[in-house]
Amino acid sequence: MHWLFQDWAANKANPKGRLVMVMFRLAYALRHGPRWLLPLTLLYGIFYRVCVEWILGIELPWKTRVGPGLRIDHGHALVINDGTVIGSGCHLRNSTTIGNKLKPDGTYSGSPVIGNNVDVGANAVILGEITIGDHAVIGAGAVVVHDVPARAVVAGNPARVLRIQAS
Repeated sequence: MHWLFQDWAANKANPKGRLVMVMFRLAYALRHGPRWLLPLTLLYGIFYRVCVEWILGIELPWKTRVGPGLRIDHGHALVINDGTVIGSGCHLRNSTTIGNKLKPDGTYSGSPVIGNNVDVGANAVILGEITIGDHAVIGAGAVVVHDVPARAVVAGNPARVLRIQAS
């Protein structure tokens, strides 16, 4: 059962974060479980969407790949595209959007890949098929549409590298 509570310690001061992550881990496990669990998976999927998306205001699709230790602070209005990959030990704050973007030809880009131990400020927007390096810090309100190197601190609209942190 460790897999179900792998984000528990990261959200120790945040009951909402704990609830969302336990529900997400269960939904993810059911989605990748045996076919004979399909009726239960579908019922739980509906329950998950109603509770997490409609009531709690967090769009974290159960298809999203999320590493252990995800911390969600003030999760209201958090929107994450299902193609996004989030590494371990990341920290997301309220009103953050992480997803793909509409290309000029009418198709959608891929979604971001976020490294380990990335800290994302409130109201940040991370869009497109980009990579955010390990230990990066995304400032509040930043609009990130290009790759971010490891240990970089970025802010602004469009986001610019302010500095690279020492190891």
